[in-house]
Amino acid sequence: MGPAVETRAAARRAAVHAGAASRLGAAQPRGEGPADLRLVGPALGAWAAAAAVPGVGAGWTAAAIGVALGVGAVFGYARRRAGLVLAALAAALSAAAALAATVLGAADLHRGPVPGLARARATADVTVRVGGDPIRAPRTVVVPAVAVAVEGVRVRTPVVVMAGGAPAPWLRLVPSTTVRVTARLAPPGRPPGGGPAEAAVLSTHGPPRIVAPPSAAQRFAARLRDGLREAVAPLPGDARALLPGLVVGDTTAVPKDLADAFRATDLAHLTSVSGSNLTIVLLLLIGPPATAIRIERRGLAAALGLPLRWTALAGAALTLGFVLVCRPGPSVLRAAACGLITLLAVATGRRRSLLPALCAAVVLLVLHEPDLARSYGFALSVLATGSLLTLAPRWSAALRRHGMRPRLAEALAAAAAAQAACGPLIVLLSGRLSLVAVPCNLLAEPAVGAATALGFATLTAAQVAMPAARLLAWTAAAPAQWIAAVARHGAALPGAEIGWPAGRPGAALLVVVTAAATVCGRPLLRRPRVAAGCALLLLLALLRPVRLPVPAGQWPPADWRFAMCDVGQGDALALAAGPAAAVVIDTGPDPALVDRCLRDLRVTTVPLLILTHFHADHADGLPGVLRGRRVGAIETSVLDEPAGEAARVRRAAAAAGVPESRASAGEERRVGALWWRVLWPPPSAAALPDDNPNDASVALLVHASGLTLLLMGDLEPSAQEELLAEVPDLPRVDVLKVAHHGSAHQDPELLARAHPRLALISVGRGNSYGHPAARTVTALRALGAVVLRTDTDGPIAVTGDRPADLGTAVGRAR
Repeated sequence: MGPAVETRAAARRAAVHAGAASRLGAAQPRGEGPADLRLVGPALGAWAAAAAVPGVGAGWTAAAIGVALGVGAVFGYARRRAGLVLAALAAALSAAAALAATVLGAADLHRGPVPGLARARATADVTVRVGGDPIRAPRTVVVPAVAVAVEGVRVRTPVVVMAGGAPAPWLRLVPSTTVRVTARLAPPGRPPGGGPAEAAVLSTHGPPRIVAPPSAAQRFAARLRDGLREAVAPLPGDARALLPGLVVGDTTAVPKDLADAFRATDLAHLTSVSGSNLTIVLLLLIGPPATAIRIERRGLAAALGLPLRWTALAGAALTLGFVLVCRPGPSVLRAAACGLITLLAVATGRRRSLLPALCAAVVLLVLHEPDLARSYGFALSVLATGSLLTLAPRWSAALRRHGMRPRLAEALAAAAAAQAACGPLIVLLSGRLSLVAVPCNLLAEPAVGAATALGFATLTAAQVAMPAARLLAWTAAAPAQWIAAVARHGAALPGAEIGWPAGRPGAALLVVVTAAATVCGRPLLRRPRVAAGCALLLLLALLRPVRLPVPAGQWPPADWRFAMCDVGQGDALALAAGPAAAVVIDTGPDPALVDRCLRDLRVTTVPLLILTHFHADHADGLPGVLRGRRVGAIETSVLDEPAGEAARVRRAAAAAGVPESRASAGEERRVGALWWRVLWPPPSAAALPDDNPNDASVALLVHASGLTLLLMGDLEPSAQEELLAEVPDLPRVDVLKVAHHGSAHQDPELLARAHPRLALISVGRGNSYGHPAARTVTALRALGAVVLRTDTDGPIAVTGDRPADLGTAVGRAR
């Protein structure tokens, strides 16, 4: 090629770039420009309106938003800034539209016969359409659904089905399948953060009666997911469990210890199918986004010679298929909406701007599904994406200016920005921080793309040739095992989970700390020794490697995590849930005694009070807990026996204005730093081994910071055996609250499986029942457990944030 030809070729390339620049706007070398904030106001307005309506009422929400935006508009007019006025008007319009969509959507929860039947706890023939994947829980299968007919009356009401009996037929149901059940209807519980997402809970036994099969699209999606499971079946344990989660969000095979390690290292987002999964898939199609509409574009579409519009159509089809296979969760919907808007920009040749795409996605999704505005998953997804678009580029540029390599700077900035944006919400949810989250995400990130891409290749190949799919699965196993190893080793490090003030004060404190660190970060980077010293001091303050002993006679210890009150012959327990807050389990027989214990513990707020059953020694102290404290809700057993005690509890709760719900196996909840799972009783009293109220006791597996506790109520051996059969993965625990005040009636296998380090017995001095039994105490000590009891030791407190730090303190014996 001669010089003249090369010159003409260069001129043509320049002309192409100039045309692209004219379509894109005055683009900078990487296509970047000032952030386009015009849609931020409408997105926040719509989100705030939809999120606040269930909590404070539509009228007050509309008034507050109207006043705030009216002040903004007046300010803009006074400053003669037309842009502010238009932004305020756009935000007001979005808020009004979201308000209307939320109110109309909530109407489905109140119209038709379902709410009335639920309040009457009636039994009816209901036809439901399965709305999501069935979830297996102890003794039951939970199926999200929409009721389409009740006793022949056509309706459209969101419900949840709790199916007992044989789980296999229910677990095989595919979304969009229509089934008929005979069920008992009951009002739903009240989830934290807003009103219920369904109008009733349907309890049923026996297999479903299929009325109509699933749609062709859902059958195809189910076949893809089944093919992936079959392809990964021969892989080693962690890879076999993790690959379906990385690819399609199927975490049914992930063992609990691995799931806990992912939570401790803030890697759980990898198995919840976030926008990064869709990004990897789209990158395979369109190549690097910066060159997606240029002549140098890469990817599969460029290799096949597809024009831009056909590329965008292929990307849209791929996105819709991704949502179908991975299920429309909050982060998947957010990523899909952003991806479709970006693909539209590719098809039209307009400048790609992801921040407006994110804002537009928020507006569209909140208008279509207002419940997303109250979803923590949706909030985490939006915050993480927003931080990558706003904070990460600036932090990456700052790191590059200080000599860091570009790829490392971008990876570190992205991980730090996502952690900074999502940290306050994580604290709000869990009351914990992880010092290993950023390094673990950095170590896992290189393997995520390979595992996800190879996993999708396995998913596709499984429909054509299973041997090829299994070969691809073995290739994907190495990066998947690396991710699992990072999570497990990271969770075992000191500082994997550290305590932090829970709730809104803790979140606000973290915002202040993060802002201060950001402001001080630039000067500290110029002084590496000072920065290293500050980091060391922070680690010492957070990890507290040396624990100071509690002075003799000081009660309670300042760092108590679990307390067993001395209320005589009965139970009253407290789990620390933040400053002056505790989840209380049972109230003992005497209101004065439990009130005194909670005052000693400085508990003024009780987010949840759990009554394991209605015997007087567990429930008669209820007025003492309600006295002078804010109680958020009361949760009780499914068996209303003794009937008089149950009625007395309900009258007291109604008089105090405290809502009541029932606990059942499989329920998982989180308050502050606490997470727990209900192990017993089953959802229906009919499934209990007998009508003994003791066997209806609520049993809990609790994680408090780094400690694991098993609280057994008054369960007798028959119920303990059934619980053990339903929870075969029951772990070893740090603390066991011994069942039924240490009576002789204990299941030896359950004690051996729990293998506690500390066994606590709540019992009254000189009781006439012979509690605790000598053989029970001997059996516990033979397992190596330290046994403490309130009749001889007084009130007992458990301290420590990790098993290695486990400690106890006791008050004066009565």
